[in-house]
Amino acid sequence: MQEFIAILKNEIIKTIRRPRSFIGFAVISFICLMLQFAFLHDGKEILAFVTQQLEGLFDMQGKLVNGNLICFIVLQTLIVQMPLLVALVTGDLVSGETSSGTIRFLLTRPASRTKIVIAKWLAGIFYTVLLLIVLGVFALLVSHMMFGNGDLMAMNSEGMAIIRADDIVWRWACAFGIAFLALSVVASLATMLSCMMDNSITPIVSVMAIIIVFTIIGMFDIPSFDLIKPFLFTTHMISWRSLFEDPIPTGNIIFSCVVLFAHIILFIGVSVFIFNRKDITT
Repeated sequence: MQEFIAILKNEIIKTIRRPRSFIGFAVISFICLMLQFAFLHDGKEILAFVTQQLEGLFDMQGKLVNGNLICFIVLQTLIVQMPLLVALVTGDLVSGETSSGTIRFLLTRPASRTKIVIAKWLAGIFYTVLLLIVLGVFALLVSHMMFGNGDLMAMNSEGMAIIRADDIVWRWACAFGIAFLALSVVASLATMLSCMMDNSITPIVSVMAIIIVFTIIGMFDIPSFDLIKPFLFTTHMISWRSLFEDPIPTGNIIFSCVVLFAHIILFIGVSVFIFNRKDITT
């Protein structure tokens, strides 16, 4: 156990110290601050454009542009970039060392290959947690500092839901939990492809290609696609938005979490299987 902890600690240090790891932190910080300052100066005009058709039906009062609304917008904006940022670091956890030849020295340790690949995967998960912490600090805490608290006017496919400020903290906690689960699927997929390939760039590109293909399949309302949509992890990556509906579709959210978790188990299981049979002598 101590040996595994030592390997895991070493992998986490290597992952965090890599220059590309800081790209994710910089991108998240920049996008959050950019949107926050944009809404700070033009928030009323932007919101008026969105709600102008509703003003004749509802009497809208109170502070509509608040920290909860800004966080909701930031999360929807970053849902496209976050998988790329995760794949950028986790996509070559194994293949990067394979291409450089350092994987041979790592495998001279008495630890099993299973422990090594699990340690690399956990290092990727740790990096994913750090990304979400940075996102939470900037998107939620900084937004509340700049715009204050208030009720959330959440737009969804069914229309609009008003979530009261005193009923939203637990929703954000669950939303970030689901976001972590979704990004963990991306990290697990990237780890699996990294075990399959020897080039450090190909797994990263492959992850994004898979996400794009699955997303396109989910966009079309075709009977053939409807059979597989419920089992594609991309279908459930934005299920956190369901937490801001009223009433909350609890059954759908639980199903999404099960599908995401099943993908993690599948990808990491395949990763262990492939890495244990990987030829590193050529």
